[in-house]
Amino acid sequence: MDSYMITLTIIGIATLGMAWMPSFTKTTGISDSVVYVVLGVIVYELLDILPNPNPLAFNVQTIHLTEMVVIISLMGTGLKIDKPFSFKAWSVPFRMLTITMVLCIASVSFIAYYFLQFDLASALLLGAVLAPTDPVLAADVQVGPPMEQIKDEVRFSLTAEAGMNDGMAFPFTWLAILLAGSATGNFGEVLGEWFQIDLAFKIVAGIALGLFLGWILAYLIFNFSEKRKSISLNDGFIAVAAALAIFGLVELIGGYGFVAVFVAAVTMRNYELNHQFHKDLHSFSDQTERILVAIVLLIFGGSIVHGILDYLTWQYALLSVFFLLVIRPVSSLIALIGTKLHFKERMGIGFYGIRGVGSFYYLAFALNKEPFMMGKELWSTVSFIVLLSVAMHGLTATHVMSSLEKKFSRSV
Repeated sequence: MDSYMITLTIIGIATLGMAWMPSFTKTTGISDSVVYVVLGVIVYELLDILPNPNPLAFNVQTIHLTEMVVIISLMGTGLKIDKPFSFKAWSVPFRMLTITMVLCIASVSFIAYYFLQFDLASALLLGAVLAPTDPVLAADVQVGPPMEQIKDEVRFSLTAEAGMNDGMAFPFTWLAILLAGSATGNFGEVLGEWFQIDLAFKIVAGIALGLFLGWILAYLIFNFSEKRKSISLNDGFIAVAAALAIFGLVELIGGYGFVAVFVAAVTMRNYELNHQFHKDLHSFSDQTERILVAIVLLIFGGSIVHGILDYLTWQYALLSVFFLLVIRPVSSLIALIGTKLHFKERMGIGFYGIRGVGSFYYLAFALNKEPFMMGKELWSTVSFIVLLSVAMHGLTATHVMSSLEKKFSRSV
């Protein structure tokens, strides 16, 4: 049989199935991520002529595929947030971005280094790649399309957090990379360069360029082009094109492209908050993202069959469960002390910090920059955590979030 044609057929059928997934999820309460990982396991178990799905063997391809999904997802995430940006209104996701993220990184790194015998660079990398909540697999816990007019602090906070921290994990990933590549492997040798370049300059550049490019695009779309009738306000593909262009430009300049894409999306959304064109922009980016997600999840399911979990020990599995059930929720509760959120809302935000494609990207990116002593163990552990996250959150999120929405949300 022709491997290419078989692969093309499977991708076509899987992508076609995405059209029915929202209805399936609404009826069963099971997210599409669960379905597609299981489907990946099945097709790779039955067919031995499919391409090798192991990210260890195809690291560069893994980087590019996951990077593309995250870029498009960040644009769609920013475009669907109805709440106008202000530090006060966005205080909860900012708390999650700072306090929760740092606590998660520190906790995981500490446990991996002192109890699981990871070297310092590998321990820090594990903490860094697990820190960001995933904007790609979190559709069931995020806000809906633009102008939904529902005030839901849990969904809003998880959406905004995923958009912001999928770029802010980069500095810590770079710190792990610098440690792995240093001669001595200690913080003192790399801390100065890391603080100036990877923490300060790249973040500031990403935010500043995101604001500038987002404003320029918004002006061109909503002022210049609309008034002159020189653009069709049905061309939602502009969202994907803008995301790719912004990411590329900012990365070429040396900033964080992920940060810039999300900031630009929020800037565009806030420029004309109630303009109907936001729906078209979000719709196209969402459809493109779903096509790519179907492919990524099939490959992930196949990687499980082909041994991505071979280096998982019971200690690593225990850390995985502890991270999802204790470290993330407790870190979130600490961050949300003093807010007006109900305890159930805080628990919802803490528990539904889904891990996914972003973690795969950061891990593949770091391993491509420097060799890490625990590279195979890192892939097994991160893959197991993502698998657990997909199962735990994918089977419960729809019902739990619906319950929280009914109790704590209101139309605005």
